[in-house]
Amino acid sequence: MLNRSLRALVTLALCVPLLVSCATTTTASVPDGCDQASSPCLQGKASVAMETSRGTITLELDGDAAPVTAGNFVDLVKRGTYNGTVFHRVVREPVPFVVQGGDPASSNPQTPKAQYGTGSFIDPESGQARFIPLEVAFEGEDQPRYGRVVSNPSELLQLKLSHARGALAMARSQSPDSASAQFYIALKPLPELDGRYAVFGRVSEGMDVVDAIRMDDKIIKATLLTPGL
Repeated sequence: MLNRSLRALVTLALCVPLLVSCATTTTASVPDGCDQASSPCLQGKASVAMETSRGTITLELDGDAAPVTAGNFVDLVKRGTYNGTVFHRVVREPVPFVVQGGDPASSNPQTPKAQYGTGSFIDPESGQARFIPLEVAFEGEDQPRYGRVVSNPSELLQLKLSHARGALAMARSQSPDSASAQFYIALKPLPELDGRYAVFGRVSEGMDVVDAIRMDDKIIKATLLTPGL
């Protein structure tokens, strides 16, 4: 009983910083699904090479299970949004948790380090921050579900994408529909985050590089490897 209680406290201590580290919660309307998405959805799979100050990571994005979230990421990679950004949160103690980065504000040398993790992608056409809905897909369902956290244990067993080690997912604030550009990679299986955050891919190569990343390491350049996108 004591061990279970201790694990629960550790999980809470790790999860809360992830929630509050990201962009300010949005109250604006966020479109649901590909028909209303503000960036093209990804159909099928895509690969991204992420060159970091520790080496190169290859990411496989899953547009079948997370078309809006993966499409948003592809769009940001093509725009060069992630180039020069910082891994501003690396949680390894007391147990491995996540490597988090991708805040567009962190690529600006004028941004104070204390503000890393508070930025969003600003759409140059509208001048407004762009947010995407929480997107969670289940086996046996044709379309992902949008905009609400899922906590039913029996439903979580049917997730198409879960927080396995190396899972790629979107960070957000307390609002389910506040993800923008920041992402994280799971350093170990994190079932406590399933249904709460949108997993949209995985590390296919370079997990040793992820394990070597430390706070303030940088993404030098992210490149889309899949032709025709």
